[in-house]
Amino acid sequence: MKTLIILLGAGVLWGQAKPSTRSLNAINWMEFQELVPEKIDTVLIPTGTMEAHGVINNGADNTAPEAMVKDLAEGLNALYAPVLPYGMTGTLAPFAGSFSIKEKSYRLFLTDVVEGWAGQGFRNVIVINGHGGPQTAVLNDIAQDVGQRLRVRVMVVNWWSTCSEATLKVFGQDGGHAGWNETAYVQAVDGTLVHPERDDKDLATTRQGAATWFAYPFPSSVILYQKGQGYPQYDAGKAAQYRAAVNACVLDLVKDTIRKWDKAKIFR
Repeated sequence: MKTLIILLGAGVLWGQAKPSTRSLNAINWMEFQELVPEKIDTVLIPTGTMEAHGVINNGADNTAPEAMVKDLAEGLNALYAPVLPYGMTGTLAPFAGSFSIKEKSYRLFLTDVVEGWAGQGFRNVIVINGHGGPQTAVLNDIAQDVGQRLRVRVMVVNWWSTCSEATLKVFGQDGGHAGWNETAYVQAVDGTLVHPERDDKDLATTRQGAATWFAYPFPSSVILYQKGQGYPQYDAGKAAQYRAAVNACVLDLVKDTIRKWDKAKIFR
């Protein structure tokens, strides 16, 4: 039986030295064998897509979770997988440089990825997802399916909605797709990916809830959640503050979830 238990150290491996890297793309197989699962049993998997995002990069849904797992890995005593950059883009797929993977392909591939890392000995499989819409539902299905079949604990975190309170706290208003919140996180990661010189208020359209109305293609690549709120402001100080607040929010959520799993002795 496999169990998923996150070790909540600050990068200390039971009194031993830290690993040479937290990146699964960079680690050597011999060091991996020494670490997993006896000393590190958590893997973080960043997922996203390629999609237009106002004045920030088309890969913003990859940029944020990829940076986030690097920020969180030590605090969770985890290793992080390479970002999975292709996803299920929806109504923004017709914008230049955006495209979508078929649901069937995505579902099969992501299932194999989650099963594969569990099969390598990780007892915690934590997906840090950067893209919403139907992709979120598919990831949730995969988490439940793999969890039930392999008796493992799998978690999916959609950072922008999970940490909506951080958006309100830092900016004093709601955000949006490619809104102030998402733009700020990308700005804090790499300011060269943000192009305010291309700003045009016609880049934005307000849609208060996905069920309110629908258009394909969606008319704008910035989708605001509340009228008059969330348009990007490009404040570097607030961007750094927001990144820190989101990271703390996600870290706390994962820790609390695992603590409650452990207390209930789920799959132990």
